[in-house]
Amino acid sequence: MSRFSNLEFGDSFEELPSRQRAVKDGGYYLEAAHAAFRQGRFEQALRAYSKVLEFDSRNLDAWTLQVRMLIELGEFREANLWADKAMEFFPDEPEALAVKAVSLARLGNIQEALMFSDSSIEARGNTAYVWLARGDVFLARKEGRAEFCFEKALGLFERGGFVYWLISRSCYFYKQFSLAFKYAHQAVSLDASQAILWLQFARCQLALGLSGPASNSFLQARQLDPQCQPDPEEIAELSSAGLWSWIRGRWRRNFGK
Repeated sequence: MSRFSNLEFGDSFEELPSRQRAVKDGGYYLEAAHAAFRQGRFEQALRAYSKVLEFDSRNLDAWTLQVRMLIELGEFREANLWADKAMEFFPDEPEALAVKAVSLARLGNIQEALMFSDSSIEARGNTAYVWLARGDVFLARKEGRAEFCFEKALGLFERGGFVYWLISRSCYFYKQFSLAFKYAHQAVSLDASQAILWLQFARCQLALGLSGPASNSFLQARQLDPQCQPDPEEIAELSSAGLWSWIRGRWRRNFGK
């Protein structure tokens, strides 16, 4: 069964960490969803954003961020369908247009994606995500203007590693590994306390053939969050470089497993 069929706001929901609230209302789940997103826990964030919509079906943030979580999870067709649903409520909202643009770009419908991105700009969409989305579309088009868009996004977003991480993930998806590395390095330089930033940095290092530094970054991520670890493909690459057994040995010494 596809994830899309399970998004109609059912009763099953795993509680997420958030500050104490007397009532678990839409605000509670929105806060929890944002926290999960910042930790790279896209499945949890997706469920929490859908819970927000049970309380308020016209919450623009929940609609667009739900689509963004599907994109981060690689569920591009479902993201595109949910982007259409969001636009039924918000046909002229810049961020709804922007998230539709990204879902189309990830599906390879690049010309249509550019049309939606243009519309998001024409709708006076001067938000960080509108520019992040436009950069994503330009990466799909293999255009150099993507970096200009990302710089615009950085100027509109609170300073910190999170936005650099988002940009790095877009660059990584389009196999722009040197660019992804640059933004991931800036992310960990700004905030070395977040495991998810180290995990992204490690992946960029590995993609560039920097297996030794990548192994150290994976270890740093795991030290900050024991749930952070390489994907099976990354483990295979580290094994071929003779580093996976060393990493596992360090993990056993540090974590007893």
